[in-house]
Amino acid sequence: MSRRAEVLAEMGIAPVWRLKARPAAPELAPVGWIPLKAAVSGCVKCGLHKTRTQTVFGVGDENADWMLIGEAPGAEEDRLGEPFVGQAGKLLDNMLAAIGLSRRANVYIANVLKCRPPGNRNPTPEEVAQCSPHLLQQIGLIKPKLIVAMGRFAAQTLLETSASIASLRGRVHRYAGVPLIVTYHPAYLLRTLEDKAKTWEDLLFAKKVMSGAAAP
Repeated sequence: MSRRAEVLAEMGIAPVWRLKARPAAPELAPVGWIPLKAAVSGCVKCGLHKTRTQTVFGVGDENADWMLIGEAPGAEEDRLGEPFVGQAGKLLDNMLAAIGLSRRANVYIANVLKCRPPGNRNPTPEEVAQCSPHLLQQIGLIKPKLIVAMGRFAAQTLLETSASIASLRGRVHRYAGVPLIVTYHPAYLLRTLEDKAKTWEDLLFAKKVMSGAAAP
Protein backbone atom coordinates (compact mmCIF):
# COMPACT_ATOMS: atom_id res chain seq x y z
CA MET A 1 0.00 0.00 0.00
CA SER A 2 1.36 3.45 -0.91
CA ARG A 3 2.03 6.06 1.77
CA ARG A 4 -0.81 8.15 0.36
CA ALA A 5 -3.20 5.19 0.56
CA GLU A 6 -2.11 4.61 4.16
CA VAL A 7 -2.80 8.24 5.03
CA LEU A 8 -6.23 8.07 3.41
CA ALA A 9 -7.04 4.86 5.25
CA GLU A 10 -5.99 6.35 8.58
CA MET A 11 -8.32 9.28 7.95
CA GLY A 12 -11.18 7.02 6.95
CA ILE A 13 -11.20 8.40 3.41
CA ALA A 14 -11.19 6.06 0.42
CA PRO A 15 -8.45 6.52 -2.19
CA VAL A 16 -9.44 8.47 -5.29
CA TRP A 17 -9.73 5.32 -7.39
CA ARG A 18 -12.31 3.97 -4.98
CA LEU A 19 -14.16 7.27 -4.89
CA LYS A 20 -14.36 7.09 -8.67
CA ALA A 21 -15.87 3.63 -8.45
CA ARG A 22 -18.64 4.80 -6.13
CA PRO A 23 -19.02 8.58 -6.48
CA ALA A 24 -22.53 8.53 -5.00
CA ALA A 25 -21.40 7.26 -1.59
CA PRO A 26 -23.67 8.70 1.14
CA GLU A 27 -20.86 10.61 2.85
CA LEU A 28 -20.12 12.43 -0.42
CA ALA A 29 -23.73 13.14 -1.44
CA PRO A 30 -24.10 16.78 -2.56
CA VAL A 31 -25.27 19.02 0.26
CA GLY A 32 -26.11 22.13 -1.77
CA TRP A 33 -24.04 25.15 -2.76
CA ILE A 34 -24.69 27.30 0.30
CA PRO A 35 -23.68 24.73 2.94
CA LEU A 36 -20.74 23.54 0.80
CA LYS A 37 -19.39 27.06 0.40
CA ALA A 38 -19.78 27.62 4.13
CA ALA A 39 -17.99 24.34 4.89
CA VAL A 40 -15.06 25.26 2.64
CA SER A 41 -14.84 28.81 3.97
CA GLY A 42 -14.65 27.58 7.56
CA CYS A 43 -12.57 24.45 6.91
CA VAL A 44 -9.75 23.79 9.40
CA LYS A 45 -9.16 20.11 8.57
CA CYS A 46 -5.52 20.64 7.61
CA GLY A 47 -2.79 23.08 8.54
CA LEU A 48 -3.27 25.27 5.49
CA HIS A 49 -6.02 27.21 7.26
CA LYS A 50 -3.32 28.77 9.46
CA THR A 51 -1.51 30.45 6.57
CA ARG A 52 -4.26 31.24 4.05
CA THR A 53 -5.68 34.71 3.48
CA GLN A 54 -8.95 33.15 2.37
CA THR A 55 -10.23 29.99 0.76
CA VAL A 56 -10.55 29.82 -3.03
CA PHE A 57 -13.76 27.93 -3.64
CA GLY A 58 -14.18 28.17 -7.40
CA VAL A 59 -15.79 30.38 -10.01
CA GLY A 60 -18.07 30.07 -13.00
CA ASP A 61 -21.32 28.59 -14.21
CA GLU A 62 -22.68 26.22 -11.56
CA ASN A 63 -24.52 24.32 -14.30
CA ALA A 64 -21.54 24.18 -16.66
CA ASP A 65 -20.84 21.30 -19.02
CA TRP A 66 -17.09 21.97 -18.74
CA MET A 67 -15.17 21.88 -15.46
CA LEU A 68 -11.51 22.92 -15.31
CA ILE A 69 -9.46 21.74 -12.34
CA GLY A 70 -6.04 23.07 -11.36
CA GLU A 71 -3.67 22.32 -8.52
CA ALA A 72 -4.01 24.86 -5.71
CA PRO A 73 -4.31 28.63 -5.25
CA GLY A 74 -1.22 30.77 -5.74
CA ALA A 75 -0.46 34.08 -4.09
CA GLU A 76 -2.83 36.12 -6.28
CA GLU A 77 -5.61 33.55 -5.95
CA ASP A 78 -5.17 33.57 -2.19
CA ARG A 79 -5.39 37.37 -2.19
CA LEU A 80 -8.36 37.69 -4.54
CA GLY A 81 -10.28 34.51 -3.65
CA GLU A 82 -10.64 33.34 -7.27
CA PRO A 83 -8.79 30.60 -9.18
CA PHE A 84 -6.64 31.23 -12.26
CA VAL A 85 -6.12 34.99 -12.05
CA GLY A 86 -3.18 37.17 -13.12
CA GLN A 87 -1.34 36.52 -16.38
CA ALA A 88 -2.07 32.80 -16.28
CA GLY A 89 -5.75 33.57 -15.81
CA LYS A 90 -5.76 35.98 -18.75
CA LEU A 91 -4.14 33.35 -20.94
CA LEU A 92 -6.72 30.78 -19.86
CA ASP A 93 -9.57 33.19 -20.58
CA ASN A 94 -8.16 33.86 -24.06
CA MET A 95 -7.85 30.14 -24.78
CA LEU A 96 -11.41 29.53 -23.63
CA ALA A 97 -12.72 32.43 -25.70
CA ALA A 98 -11.02 30.95 -28.77
CA ILE A 99 -13.27 27.89 -28.52
CA GLY A 100 -16.40 29.83 -27.56
CA LEU A 101 -16.23 29.36 -23.79
CA SER A 102 -16.11 31.70 -20.79
CA ARG A 103 -15.55 31.22 -17.09
CA ARG A 104 -18.63 33.38 -16.49
CA ALA A 105 -21.02 31.55 -18.78
CA ASN A 106 -20.42 27.88 -19.56
CA VAL A 107 -17.32 26.80 -17.62
CA TYR A 108 -16.66 26.16 -13.94
CA ILE A 109 -13.10 26.48 -12.61
CA ALA A 110 -11.80 25.01 -9.35
CA ASN A 111 -8.65 23.59 -7.79
CA VAL A 112 -7.79 20.32 -6.09
CA LEU A 113 -7.03 22.37 -2.96
CA LYS A 114 -9.03 25.33 -1.74
CA CYS A 115 -6.18 26.89 0.26
CA ARG A 116 -2.75 28.07 -0.84
CA PRO A 117 0.21 25.94 0.24
CA PRO A 118 2.92 28.26 1.67
CA GLY A 119 5.50 29.24 -0.90
CA ASN A 120 3.39 27.61 -3.62
CA ARG A 121 4.86 24.22 -2.70
CA ASN A 122 3.18 21.04 -3.91
CA PRO A 123 0.24 19.92 -1.74
CA THR A 124 0.89 17.02 0.60
CA PRO A 125 -1.08 13.74 0.42
CA GLU A 126 -2.75 14.64 3.72
CA GLU A 127 -3.92 18.00 2.36
CA VAL A 128 -5.26 16.38 -0.80
CA ALA A 129 -7.07 13.74 1.26
CA GLN A 130 -8.80 16.36 3.38
CA CYS A 131 -9.77 18.59 0.45
CA SER A 132 -10.82 15.96 -2.12
CA PRO A 133 -14.32 15.56 -0.64
CA HIS A 134 -14.97 19.28 -1.30
CA LEU A 135 -14.00 18.81 -4.94
CA LEU A 136 -16.16 15.72 -5.27
CA GLN A 137 -19.09 17.65 -3.80
CA GLN A 138 -18.57 20.36 -6.41
CA ILE A 139 -18.52 17.80 -9.20
CA GLY A 140 -21.68 16.22 -7.81
CA LEU A 141 -23.47 19.56 -7.80
CA ILE A 142 -22.27 20.76 -11.21
CA LYS A 143 -22.59 17.40 -12.98
CA PRO A 144 -20.14 18.42 -15.74
CA LYS A 145 -19.99 16.49 -18.97
CA LEU A 146 -16.22 16.93 -19.18
CA ILE A 147 -13.36 17.68 -16.78
CA VAL A 148 -10.12 19.23 -17.97
CA ALA A 149 -7.19 18.64 -15.61
CA MET A 150 -4.78 21.54 -15.99
CA GLY A 151 -1.18 20.87 -15.09
CA ARG A 152 0.94 17.95 -13.94
CA PHE A 153 -0.08 17.93 -10.31
CA ALA A 154 -3.81 18.14 -10.98
CA ALA A 155 -3.62 15.39 -13.59
CA GLN A 156 -1.47 13.08 -11.48
CA THR A 157 -3.61 13.64 -8.39
CA LEU A 158 -6.98 13.11 -10.06
CA LEU A 159 -5.80 10.07 -12.00
CA GLU A 160 -3.69 8.57 -9.20
CA THR A 161 -0.66 8.26 -11.45
CA SER A 162 2.93 9.42 -11.75
CA ALA A 163 2.73 9.48 -15.55
CA SER A 164 3.82 12.60 -17.41
CA ILE A 165 1.39 15.02 -19.02
CA ALA A 166 2.90 14.11 -22.39
CA SER A 167 1.82 10.49 -21.92
CA LEU A 168 -1.63 11.40 -20.58
CA ARG A 169 -2.61 13.89 -23.29
CA GLY A 170 -4.79 12.95 -26.21
CA ARG A 171 -6.76 10.30 -24.33
CA VAL A 172 -10.03 10.29 -22.43
CA HIS A 173 -9.67 9.32 -18.77
CA ARG A 174 -12.34 9.37 -16.05
CA TYR A 175 -12.63 10.94 -12.61
CA ALA A 176 -15.67 10.55 -10.35
CA GLY A 177 -17.45 8.97 -13.33
CA VAL A 178 -16.84 11.99 -15.59
CA PRO A 179 -14.73 11.95 -18.79
CA LEU A 180 -11.45 13.76 -18.17
CA ILE A 181 -8.71 15.02 -20.46
CA VAL A 182 -5.31 16.38 -19.53
CA THR A 183 -3.51 19.51 -20.68
CA TYR A 184 -0.82 21.93 -19.55
CA HIS A 185 -1.31 24.59 -16.88
CA PRO A 186 -1.50 28.18 -18.20
CA ALA A 187 1.31 29.24 -15.83
CA TYR A 188 3.54 26.61 -17.43
CA LEU A 189 2.64 27.89 -20.89
CA LEU A 190 3.80 31.37 -19.93
CA ARG A 191 7.26 29.87 -19.36
CA THR A 192 7.15 27.37 -22.24
CA LEU A 193 5.59 29.11 -25.20
CA GLU A 194 6.27 26.26 -27.60
CA ASP A 195 3.71 24.09 -25.80
CA LYS A 196 0.84 26.50 -26.43
CA ALA A 197 0.13 24.68 -29.69
CA LYS A 198 -0.18 21.40 -27.78
CA THR A 199 -2.72 22.94 -25.42
CA TRP A 200 -4.68 24.21 -28.41
CA GLU A 201 -4.71 20.62 -29.71
CA ASP A 202 -5.99 19.45 -26.32
CA LEU A 203 -8.82 21.98 -26.32
CA LEU A 204 -9.86 20.99 -29.83
CA PHE A 205 -9.77 17.36 -28.71
CA ALA A 206 -11.95 18.29 -25.74
CA LYS A 207 -14.50 19.86 -28.11
CA LYS A 208 -14.54 16.65 -30.12
CA VAL A 209 -15.20 14.66 -26.94
CA MET A 210 -18.05 17.00 -26.05
CA SER A 211 -19.56 16.73 -29.53
CA GLY A 212 -19.28 12.96 -29.51
CA ALA A 213 -16.71 12.94 -32.32
CA ALA A 214 -14.19 11.35 -29.95
CA ALA A 215 -15.33 8.44 -27.82
CA PRO A 216 -15.26 9.11 -24.05
